[in-house]
Amino acid sequence: MHGAPSVSYPVGRSALVGALLLAVWSLGLLACIAFAWHGASSSRLAAVAATCVAGGAWAGAWWWRQPAGLLAWDTATWSWSEGDPHVRTGALEVVLDLQSLLLLRWSTPGRARWLWAERARLPARWEALRRAVYSRANPEAPSRAEPPSATP
Repeated sequence: MHGAPSVSYPVGRSALVGALLLAVWSLGLLACIAFAWHGASSSRLAAVAATCVAGGAWAGAWWWRQPAGLLAWDTATWSWSEGDPHVRTGALEVVLDLQSLLLLRWSTPGRARWLWAERARLPARWEALRRAVYSRANPEAPSRAEPPSATP
């Protein structure tokens, strides 16, 4: 086979990433409690607590705003749609590969996005997605070939 076959895959907020963010925030909260337990002054404790709350709010908002949509490979190009009729083409790069979770960098001229792809979203197409993200474009493929399914 010269390249990976076409595939479409849903991407969006990752439950695993959300759980990791919550775990890290919980460790920060425990550190704040330990700081208070050891007799920190009220002004320092207030600053540490405010930092902990602000960090948790920022991380939660960041996780909640993660883009969700459909990523598609047509053997020549990557495309991305967020449920609207506009399909954008761009470049895709694997940043982190944890076997059942991929952090992908989606790039279009002037804009980059971070996308999370999880095996749990669509296990039947996971291996096809992994083959596609690591394959090279097939120059002999017809331009904008239709992926096997436009919906997951």
